[in-house]
Amino acid sequence: MEYRLLGGSGLSVPALGFGTATFGGGNEFFKAWGATQAEEARQLINLCLDAGLNLFDTANSYSNGMAEEILAEALNGISRYDYILSTKGTFRMGPGVNDFGSGRYHLTKALDDSLRRLKTDHIDIYHMHGFDASTPVEETLSTLDNFVKQGKVRYIACSNFSGWHLMKSLSVSERYGWSRYVAHQAYYSLINREFEWELMPLGVDQKVGTIVWSPLASGRLSGKINRNNPAPSTDSRYSQGGGQGPDVSDEFLFNIVDVLQEIAGETGKSIPQVSLNWLLQKPTVSSLIVGARNEKQLKENLGAVGWNLTPEQVARLDQVSEVTPVYPYWHQRNFPH
Repeated sequence: MEYRLLGGSGLSVPALGFGTATFGGGNEFFKAWGATQAEEARQLINLCLDAGLNLFDTANSYSNGMAEEILAEALNGISRYDYILSTKGTFRMGPGVNDFGSGRYHLTKALDDSLRRLKTDHIDIYHMHGFDASTPVEETLSTLDNFVKQGKVRYIACSNFSGWHLMKSLSVSERYGWSRYVAHQAYYSLINREFEWELMPLGVDQKVGTIVWSPLASGRLSGKINRNNPAPSTDSRYSQGGGQGPDVSDEFLFNIVDVLQEIAGETGKSIPQVSLNWLLQKPTVSSLIVGARNEKQLKENLGAVGWNLTPEQVARLDQVSEVTPVYPYWHQRNFPH
């Protein structure tokens, strides 16, 4: 396994992390992702650890806490310092008026609940799952800084932020000497490259690492969809309503898959492995969160590391997946100097 520093921090993380949104299947949305229970989860986690993958990513909102509980059961008996634990807060966890958000009241309860479900005394990477526009940034960051000082959290991160959300947060942390976001967990794939327009340059400038979620675009880059098989299979996450990310035209997707198939033939790798390896060549990318419903899928994903696409192969994938960016990015590209 390859390891990379997480942004400007001193924490080394594996190039591939394991996502647990498939654990539990607590509602219809997450059932489309999977319904892995503790025994199977333990087998997958042992396979990860054997391969050197020691970053496990979850969230309190995954199946309303079930994913955290199943992850804890699966990790039972493994030394706490043999793995890196990542979870998230912010999203709604109950019907009450304060059962969501990034305010001090909700985050304090959300973190304590996650610690209880995960059966641990600290979280290694604690993410704000989304930006809370109703809470002052100062309140959120002072709360997170207190978590770090209390020893409940090692590093703080964000997820699904806009560029100005992240930049303002970094500025506030710098102003008061508080802990700063070391990573941004973001959606990024060959078929949706908007992350590159602002968030990637920001990450380069501010040394914020990227943890990529849904790097295979909800299975659309799994190799199952191509010109000869244009319709998603009935057992795919996307076809069952569990997919995320904007739709793209069939022709755009097929053009990308055509090139992926060519490069897969050249490298002796699979289409998912090529798709993942392309992401690992990109600036700021520290880790890709891969999920798996079974050992076969996990083993295939693990084959994405230990080798590199050539610059020419990366350029071919860049070209076929390029789209005209929205304003002001298309205008800024008129001045490449």
